[in-house]
Amino acid sequence: MRSRLAAASLAALTLASVSWGSTPAEARPDLRKMTCAQAQEMVRRNGSVVFTTGRYTYSLFVSNMRYCDPGELLYTQYGPTKDNPQCPVAYECREPLFGLNRFDRW
Repeated sequence: MRSRLAAASLAALTLASVSWGSTPAEARPDLRKMTCAQAQEMVRRNGSVVFTTGRYTYSLFVSNMRYCDPGELLYTQYGPTKDNPQCPVAYECREPLFGLNRFDRW
């Protein structure tokens, strides 16, 4: 009985380490190795994707406002893909430069 429990525990730990053992580089797709259409489709399918955009850079691309914090707006986000150095991949969430109320400036 004890050996069965030990074997089951070992199997569970092995499965957990396999599924959680990926490195951040493996989990983050490289935008530069995809076509523009592939990157756009990945964001559309997943809703939000963190892409590697350069040797030491990465960025979050979102498909809609659902992924933004209150007060943030969607802005088109471009990135370097295999077939387009300025591909309009999706959107990024940013706070507007000025408040939305025009009379709030003074």
